[in-house]
Amino acid sequence: MAKLRTAVIGAGKMGSLHTRIYSELELSELVAVADSDASKAGELAEKYGCRSFSDPEELIGKVDAVTIAAPTDSHLKIAAPLIENGIAVLIEKPLASSVEQGEEIARLGREKGVTVAVGHSERCNPVVQAMDRLEIKPRFIEANRVSPYPFRSTDIGVVLDVMIHDIDIILSIAGSPVKSVDAVGVDVIGQNEDICNTRIVFENGCMANVTASRLALKTERKIRIFSSQAYLSLDYFRKEGIVIQTAPNVDVVEWIRERQKEPGFSFENVNWPDLLNIENLKIEDKEPLKVEQSAFLEAAAGKRERPIVTAEEGLAALQCAYKILESIKEKAWQ
Repeated sequence: MAKLRTAVIGAGKMGSLHTRIYSELELSELVAVADSDASKAGELAEKYGCRSFSDPEELIGKVDAVTIAAPTDSHLKIAAPLIENGIAVLIEKPLASSVEQGEEIARLGREKGVTVAVGHSERCNPVVQAMDRLEIKPRFIEANRVSPYPFRSTDIGVVLDVMIHDIDIILSIAGSPVKSVDAVGVDVIGQNEDICNTRIVFENGCMANVTASRLALKTERKIRIFSSQAYLSLDYFRKEGIVIQTAPNVDVVEWIRERQKEPGFSFENVNWPDLLNIENLKIEDKEPLKVEQSAFLEAAAGKRERPIVTAEEGLAALQCAYKILESIKEKAWQ
């Protein structure tokens, strides 16, 4: 299989991770690292035996696919000339610093016929992959993503930094346009919100309650999904989950109904979970970023139809995030 010449723009923490993975993938020939800080780019390039550049446009003509792990407000400026020159790009989330810029990136990708992926790596989390296989149609979703202060991404609030992971996942499984958004957010440390809770209502009736915080005392990344087919409880952080499907538990419901009719029967010693058919999700422990980048390169090489998260999906998550931010502003605390 012919290799694609790859490069990473951004030599920070995320850029370092992407560079390491490109150096490991069979479909990748790591060519370069680019960063406005030439010393950082040089250090990372030396570690992985490739070239370094301080100007991303110097990569044009030298690479086939690029991951952009630079600050969000530079995504459009960096991505546009690459896309226009036929170079596939994977852009770290969020897609852009505004909906308008996100729309421009998506438009360029469509018009040039170039693969544009967005780095919502949680979509590649083995828990999410397992959930997709069950083809659940949710009616209510509850997601919590909280952690101690990360001391990074201080230029954006918790919605674009953290909650957007769950927004992308929820949009992908709700399968319906957003009807309304109601949110409240609080800024504690900086000028952007550090805590946010939002309720998203979809046109098909599905509802989602989403909480994100970067001021918690411990890390928690969980989602619960309720549907007529099953109940799922998933822990992204621990990479584990359970599913309680309706069909195997019909007899349990009927047994309870019959016992309720019996005079004097007591449920005092009955343990509800012991009655249920509870299945542990089978989860393949694969590195999300590696799954994401491998799919991106396969899409760029024409080996698969699309990357894990397309530009259009990244744009939808961005649009929903900005609706949440608008709702926060409407309820701004004085």
